[in-house]
Amino acid sequence: MREYNDLVKLAERAALRAADYLRSAMRPAVHTWTEKSQHDFVTEVDRAAEGLIAEVIMLEEPDSVIVGEELSPKRPPRGELVWIVDPLDGTTNFLHGYPQYAVSIGCLVDGKLAAGVIHDVCRKRTYRAIRGGGAFEEEARLGVSAVTDPRRALIGTGFPFKALNLLHIYLSQFAAVIGAASGIRRAGAAALDLADVAAGRLDGFWELQLAPWDIAAGTLLIREAGGIVTQPDGAADVLSTQGNGSIVAGNAAIHRWLIDLLRKS
Repeated sequence: MREYNDLVKLAERAALRAADYLRSAMRPAVHTWTEKSQHDFVTEVDRAAEGLIAEVIMLEEPDSVIVGEELSPKRPPRGELVWIVDPLDGTTNFLHGYPQYAVSIGCLVDGKLAAGVIHDVCRKRTYRAIRGGGAFEEEARLGVSAVTDPRRALIGTGFPFKALNLLHIYLSQFAAVIGAASGIRRAGAAALDLADVAAGRLDGFWELQLAPWDIAAGTLLIREAGGIVTQPDGAADVLSTQGNGSIVAGNAAIHRWLIDLLRKS
């Protein structure tokens, strides 16, 4: 536990350094945006923030492996101390001045999530999770929602904007969920959506085609807050490429309901 606590403190220091930089950085001019794929932008701000995170981590844990969205987009290796980094989750929001973006850092020890930090850049709020040690928003311990009736549930989601070939599947799922729940929200930063599930502000969440850096820290937050995060088929290894990055999350009742509903739709 002490080792995991040290790891989460290191992740927090790295996240806060990147967040300070993001708050001071000017939004890049439109002509400097690079489109990695359709609708998926990256700028020098993303790259610089990731560089700062790597610098902080490698100074204290030089034998680490860092898997970042901008510098090394690949599946996390196993059997090492691995940091899964999204230096700016919600890049499109950042570029437009929409105040919903975050720094997300997850840490795997021997292939298992051990520590996670999400920092809400605009609200200056830090979320932390330690394997076996709970999840926290600042100093307040988190717990998932107690809502069990889908008709009262508020569900978060994200659009499959990087995989429009899945849009017809997603729209069918969206129609099923909106017809059965009390509402759906989509704010454009998956890390913060997962933090909201851990905090009980959202009762559940689902999205297709997310990357490991989008969900590593948030997955641990939810699990340590008493919730469940799986692939749509119920498999627990959400960082595996086998599930194509699709996840379903929530408290036990809403998670089960969502999986059943999505399967039928």
